[in-house]
Amino acid sequence: MSGGPTATTARGTLARELSAWQQVFVAGLLFGGAALYATLVGIVGTFEEREIIDGYLTVGQMVLLLIAIGAGYVGARRAPEGAINLIIGAAVAGLMAGAALSLLILLGPTLALDDYLPNASRDLYDLVAGAEVLGVENTREMWRGEAFPHTFWYPAVIGASLGTLGGLLALLPRMARNLIVIAGGALIVMGLFAGILRSQLLQHDAISGVARDLFASSGLRVQGAIVVLGLVVLVYLAWVLIEPRRRYQQIPRQKREHPAVVIPAGAIALLFVLLLPLGTTSFVASVIALVALYALMGLGLNITLGLAGLLDLGFVAFFAVGAYTVALLTGTGDVSIASLPFFVVIPIAILAAMGFGLLLGMPILGIRGDYLAIATLGFGEIIAILSRSDLLKPLIGGPAGITSIPKPLASIGIEASAGSWLAGPNQIYYVSLISMAVIAFVAVRLRDSRLGRAWIAIREDEDVAEALGINLVQTKSLAYMLGAAFAGLGGAVFAALFGSVQPSSININVSILIVVIIIIGGMGSIPGVVLGAIVVIGLPELFREFAEYRFLLYGIALILVVRWRPEGLMPSKVGRREMHAGETPSEDEGPAPPDRPDAEAASSAGGGA
Repeated sequence: MSGGPTATTARGTLARELSAWQQVFVAGLLFGGAALYATLVGIVGTFEEREIIDGYLTVGQMVLLLIAIGAGYVGARRAPEGAINLIIGAAVAGLMAGAALSLLILLGPTLALDDYLPNASRDLYDLVAGAEVLGVENTREMWRGEAFPHTFWYPAVIGASLGTLGGLLALLPRMARNLIVIAGGALIVMGLFAGILRSQLLQHDAISGVARDLFASSGLRVQGAIVVLGLVVLVYLAWVLIEPRRRYQQIPRQKREHPAVVIPAGAIALLFVLLLPLGTTSFVASVIALVALYALMGLGLNITLGLAGLLDLGFVAFFAVGAYTVALLTGTGDVSIASLPFFVVIPIAILAAMGFGLLLGMPILGIRGDYLAIATLGFGEIIAILSRSDLLKPLIGGPAGITSIPKPLASIGIEASAGSWLAGPNQIYYVSLISMAVIAFVAVRLRDSRLGRAWIAIREDEDVAEALGINLVQTKSLAYMLGAAFAGLGGAVFAALFGSVQPSSININVSILIVVIIIIGGMGSIPGVVLGAIVVIGLPELFREFAEYRFLLYGIALILVVRWRPEGLMPSKVGRREMHAGETPSEDEGPAPPDRPDAEAASSAGGGA
């Protein structure tokens, strides 16, 4: 016979504890696999020369440190209840993550991993075993014969220690934990941007000395790291104590939207945007122009995908139409057919892209879901193959593409001198900025119009939308045509920015990047698209050494956003409500919005509970 309710409860408690410890071990294994992956694919070794804090912390070391701390944090969250269990779980998970690297040091030379994994070299083993950290100049002193170094246990011990720190982080109050995470993130970001900031500040004699004291050529100096941490702490404490967001929300909407407040704020923001390229180098200005270009195309796809819910993976086809139209009508190459001004060709490129949008939309209007994405993907691939084929070589240059495309001002006979504020990529930035402002205005008007509401209805349920009297063929066709028009405008600006159109630029990656921009920024949100372009396009361009791992970073970013921020970094109000419908508001979000009925708010809160 069973031992009664007490024995049953004890067995249930034991089963839950065993399940929790099993999750701790699984977390340790996963983070250990992540450490091995980052090490063997070359991430750690490649970025060992890129420093966060000059002489103390490199990007490669930072990756391993974050993996160990993350293992400890997750292990503490998975461990059974109780402070002691949390610390033990964190230490065990961190130990397992570090032990994976210890096993690599032990088994790597024996199994001759360098024969089929080029990154598994003696230098990598020295790095993981802590040769640089321990200050060993002759690394052979660390090795017993040719088998393994006598410090092979070093990663496991460090992993357990860092895992314990991650567990302590999980035990801290939320405010303290947020402060540590924000301070660490700021330190990493400033360390990565240190070289760019230093080069910009050295151009001004008044602050060049401060720039040398705070920033090294690669990474922050120690005093610079202290200054960054101090500023973050002060700003965070001021934010917590003053609560500007709460105070702002307490101001009546009439006062917040008063022209005396809106106009000066808008003027300051506009002035900042206009002067932004002038205070930077040509490289930074070209990156800003590229971000503006992708934001421009993102706003176009935001109509098709964000409003109408039609996933278009052939967006690059309309981009190619706009680019080749400008190249053919403004260029001076062999296949160019005219030398028209850039600003005259822009409407032609938009109309040509709209025509192709209608051509694509008509045969696939009855397709839904994944089949629609596959159909549009096929259309995009057809255009990409034709652009590099010999069939159209007499018309669009074939694999060689079209070169000698003048800048917008040069096409109307205005040459910008080297020192002019419109020289280089700056004029493309302003063209992209004006185009983006026009498209944003059109997108806002369309979103709030009857057509925009029809698109949203189609996105929610096509059958219901058709039952309500919405013409699906006409409405979908307009969505494709307008999205294609904006993509054609983006392609036109792209051709002017780079001065040439190459078939290698017409690939599926362009469509994928624009979709990623919308997902990370927030579907249906115009500010979110701009923020997504900055994150997805601007940051990788500023860190060219990360280009080899760009898609790995994109994948990690998408997983993090979908897991913790499914509505995007800066979603629209509608998107936020849809993603969090039925959830209980958190402490940070405050109570339910005042425009919701009390009964509905109570029902939503009860359902979420």
